[in-house]
Formats: sequence, C-alpha cells, structure tokens
Amino acid sequence: MNKRIYVTLAVVALSQLHGCYTVPPGSAASGSGSLDRRTAGAVIGDEEIEGRAKSRMRDTFPIKIADNISPTSYNRQLLLTGQVPDEATRARAGEVVKGIPDMRKVYNELTVGPAASLASGASDATTTSQVKARMIRDERVPGTQIKVVTESGVVYLMGLLTRSEANLATEIARTTSGVTRVVKLFEYLD
Repeated sequence: MNKRIYVTLAVVALSQLHGCYTVPPGSAASGSGSLDRRTAGAVIGDEEIEGRAKSRMRDTFPIKIADNISPTSYNRQLLLTGQVPDEATRARAGEVVKGIPDMRKVYNELTVGPAASLASGASDATTTSQVKARMIRDERVPGTQIKVVTESGVVYLMGLLTRSEANLATEIARTTSGVTRVVKLFEYLD
C-alpha cells in the first residue's frame, strides 16, 4: 500500500479515539446499521478540516490563545469552542477558518473570558463521557452517530439524525448531570 492509504487508515483509526466511531459505508463491519452516517470521504475530510483549523490558529495567534481554541468538524461543518481574550480575537478566529477547502459552515461558539481551568476541562470530559454513555445505552438513539463536545458545561451535539432521534438525544443531554445548556447543531435526515 502506498503512503496515502496508510495516512487515510490512520486518520480513520484516530477518529475512533475521538468517540466518533467510524466504519466506512459498505464495509463488512458496517452492516445495515452503519456506525457512521457520513461517507468515508466526509470522515476523512472532517479530520483534514480539524487539522487545517488547528494549523491556522497556531499560525494566526500566540500559542497561549491558539491552545484554547478547539476545532471540531462533523460532516464538513466546523465548530469552534474554547475561550479567547476579547471579541476581536473571537471574530478573527471565525474568519481565519472560513477559507478551509471543502468546509460548508462555521459555528463560532468561542467565548470571551479567561482560559478554562484543568478542573473545568476534566469536568467537561466527564460530562461528555456521561452523555455519550447514556445515548449509547438508549436503543432509540443512534449514540454512535452523534458527536458530543462539552465546553464549560455547555454540550454541543452534531450528527446526521432524524428529528425524532435529535429530540431524544437532546433530552438525554439536557438531563445529564453537569450540563448547563445544550446546543443542537444537527443536520436532519427528514
């Protein structure tokens, strides 16, 4: 296999570590209940978009600011979360990523304020894990097809869902301990 195939396989494998389980459509493992509704190209594209967004942040801002901005891409839509020192930096961060190839939309959810503490980050990671676990346990919700991002107690939900699935997922997130607000960024299949 050539180098590009190895890189592609590595990207798909790494995407699974993010909690977004990915099996290319049509693969033997995917069966009829594929673990990801995105195409294999969209999955790889999302990894590329995130990488380019991180690179652009590092090229534009001092490391102290760039490290507090977290880009998350799902189905070629980019979510920016984290903290920045002022509104001008927030606006600039949104502008910096707009020219990324193949990206369809930017959700700039950066907040103005001091960087989150390590304790806040740990709490957010726990909240994300709890939301994901509850979704996966509920057979009515395709939990493996929902991207969950938590920032300062606010849960952002991304995925390709029916309206009914989205409503159930939102209710699960809303009623999870530690969640202060839920932001739905779903794309609807119906």
